Amino acid sequence: MSDTLEPMRRLRVGIDVSALEFTRAGTARYLNALVERLRGDPEFELVEYTKAGESRSAKLRRDLQWYPQLARRAAADGVDLLHCPTHRAPVNSPVPLVVTVHDLAVLRHPRTFNAWTRRYTTMTLPRITRSADHLIAVSRFTRDELVQHLSVPAEQITVIENGVGPPFEPWGDHTRGRYVLAVSTLEPRKNLARTIQGFQRAGLGDTELRLVGLSGWGDVRIPHERRVKLIGHVEDDELAALYRGALCVVYLSLYEGFGLPPLESMACGAPTVVPSGPPYDEFAPGAAVQVDATDPDSIASGINEAIKRRRELGAAGPERASSFSWDGAAEATRRVYRLVAGTT
Repeated sequence: MSDTLEPMRRLRVGIDVSALEFTRAGTARYLNALVERLRGDPEFELVEYTKAGESRSAKLRRDLQWYPQLARRAAADGVDLLHCPTHRAPVNSPVPLVVTVHDLAVLRHPRTFNAWTRRYTTMTLPRITRSADHLIAVSRFTRDELVQHLSVPAEQITVIENGVGPPFEPWGDHTRGRYVLAVSTLEPRKNLARTIQGFQRAGLGDTELRLVGLSGWGDVRIPHERRVKLIGHVEDDELAALYRGALCVVYLSLYEGFGLPPLESMACGAPTVVPSGPPYDEFAPGAAVQVDATDPDSIASGINEAIKRRRELGAAGPERASSFSWDGAAEATRRVYRLVAGTT
């Protein structure tokens, strides 16, 4: 009898990377970080699936035709499991299915989304969460939402928090100027009107409010105000420099599954203002200022407090953010793959 051990077979993991075609927001950052760490991993063979196209018709075809076919294609390719890293996924799958749920915003705040997204998600997401072999939630808050609102058994969910890494670190270039920074997609849920009102009430003289983010759904308009400057999309190195140079960063979305921009801001050493309550209380207490995001006066007070506590928060933020890494998130995801494939 030979003592030679057989080499472990690589798991073939199908992964849907379509989100990279139509978003640069937190979902894309999550997906990029995960795929980057899994490519070349000797234990896993990635089979990447995508359906290109940013037009409305392309998105409709992806939702109505491509996702129903994706699982059958993955089965034909002989994958051991299929991972869909957003809530768009097949409602039935002949291969084991892992789905990452970032939030239940479409179900919880439907009026902040367009009619198609509301209809499609309401119809498919409950079926997807029932058919998936395992769900990944990006926070304890999202896990609890899945349990409470979609009756998903808690044991079927693994919490894998988002991470942060270079270039989001306290050392590096600083953007010049005296400004408060806000980072978000321009959509109703992001609460930009109250963010601007709070900034205006903070009494900061000639300080600018600089807004970074692409236009989303909802025709959110930025007022023509001398001190409010819309920057649009910037690359990560420039964003990190903007974080470091800001008097403070405000992120006041009314509903998020995690809230990645404030964690990146904290990692850069920027005093950061976020809403009170979940999911922000999973990483913000003691390292950021929390406010009532529905009250412009509370926002104004929070901005002034963050600026006053700049030195204290500038030290606490990077220390707190260091607990959240993409390497850790990738390793936890590998454990889910092994569990679902039955190789643990």
